[in-house]
Amino acid sequence: MHSNGTTNGQDTGNASRRKKNNNQEKRRMNSRTSMVQREEIIRRTVYVSDIDQQVTEEQLAALFVGCGQVVDCRICGDPNSVLCFAFIEFNDEEGAQAAVNLAGTMLGYYPVRVLPSKTAIAPVNPTFLPRNDDEREMCTRTIYCTNIDKKVTQADIKLFFESVCGEVYRLRLLGDYHHSTRIAFVEFVMAESAIAALNCSGVVLGSLPIRVSPSKAPVRPRAPRLPMH
Repeated sequence: MHSNGTTNGQDTGNASRRKKNNNQEKRRMNSRTSMVQREEIIRRTVYVSDIDQQVTEEQLAALFVGCGQVVDCRICGDPNSVLCFAFIEFNDEEGAQAAVNLAGTMLGYYPVRVLPSKTAIAPVNPTFLPRNDDEREMCTRTIYCTNIDKKVTQADIKLFFESVCGEVYRLRLLGDYHHSTRIAFVEFVMAESAIAALNCSGVVLGSLPIRVSPSKAPVRPRAPRLPMH
C-alpha cells in the first residue's frame, strides 16, 4: 500500500513537471511569435521628424494615405519645441517603403524627414480604450486637446469650444507643476461638435496654439471616493 502511494506521488510530480515544461515551452513560443510580429510591425512603420507643431495627426496621415492604408498615426514631441516627430504604421511593408520616398515634402512650414522606424508604435494603455459600444460611441464625441496654456481655466476651455463647436457634455483638464502646458479631454453632446473641434487646432488660447485630435479614450466619470473609515 505504502509503496504504491509513493509511486502515485512520483507520477503526480512527473505530470506537474511535464505540465510546467509544456507551459514554459508555450511561453517561449508565444514570446517568439510576438517578437516576429513586432519585427513585422516595425517593417511596416516609418519615423517622421521635423513636423511643424501645427500639423495634426489627420493632416499627417492624409499626406501618406497615397502610399498605402495607414493603420495608426501617432504624433509625439515636446509642445514647447517648434517641431514634433511621429510614427506611422501601414497595413503592409510596401506602404512604409513608399512613404520613405516622401521625405522632403513640405508640410506646414517645414519639409518632413521620413525614415524606416526602429520601433513599433507603443499601444495606448488598454485600460483606457473603449470597453463596449457605449464607450466607443463616447469616443466619437470626444477630442483630446494638448498644448493648453497654464493660465487657461476649465471654464475658458468649455466656453471656447461651446461658442465654436457645440454643447460640451463633460470636460477633464489635466496637468501638473512639472509641465509648462496642460491637456484636456472634451466630450461633446454631439459627434458633429467633436468633428468641428478638430478644425480648432492652431487656435491660440491664452498665449499658446492648442492642438486638437480625436480621442482614443472615452472620458470616464470618476469613480466616487470611498468614505475613509
